[in-house]
Amino acid sequence: MNAAARAPRAVLFDLDGTLIDSAPDLAGAANALRAKHGMQPLPYEQLRPMVGTGARGMVGVAFGVAPGDERFEQLRDAFLALYELAMLDRTRVFDDIEPLLAGLETAGIPWGIVTNKATRFALPVAQGVGLVPRAGALVCGDTTPHAKPHPEPLWEAARRLGCEPAECLYVGDDLRDVQAGHAAGMGTLVAAWGYLGQGEPVQAWGADGIIESPRALLKWLRLA
Repeated sequence: MNAAARAPRAVLFDLDGTLIDSAPDLAGAANALRAKHGMQPLPYEQLRPMVGTGARGMVGVAFGVAPGDERFEQLRDAFLALYELAMLDRTRVFDDIEPLLAGLETAGIPWGIVTNKATRFALPVAQGVGLVPRAGALVCGDTTPHAKPHPEPLWEAARRLGCEPAECLYVGDDLRDVQAGHAAGMGTLVAAWGYLGQGEPVQAWGADGIIESPRALLKWLRLA
């Protein structure tokens, strides 16, 4: 186990599915686009697991297309335009995130956000739910030349927090988060309250641990 998993100098979080529940607005945009194409809405339960994969996943589940398909880029752009109009309608921080962040701040442990969400979406959303300016770093999908699972966004966040990667813990709800954390040399935890995708079970991701709730992270870090 990476020592930073238990006693980090800084904690980094994914955004969607880890700190915030944005699934209602993202699923709403997907179904709004389906409606424009004369299609019936999909059940929320079918859309929610794919939120962590961003526009690619949402367009994929809503229309059955993938990058490289002829219709993909047009549908993706239309989806993002609809999402941008409603991205703070129902998005909220998850329950117990506030006590978690307050516990880190009381302990003097800086925290930051590393997301694949583009800045045009991530910054206003993080501001709208009150995470900015509290976060010591906000690294978005277009902040560096690479996105997760590449380690560069995590390294950039560590630099902004003044820590070495090995001193950081990364918490996320997608396999790419664990892969990025491993590549960056950080401890990794799975946020089991998140979206988790539809691939292999989280127990197979190889994280340092799986936490069932934000409060459980305080216990993991021995802060509660």
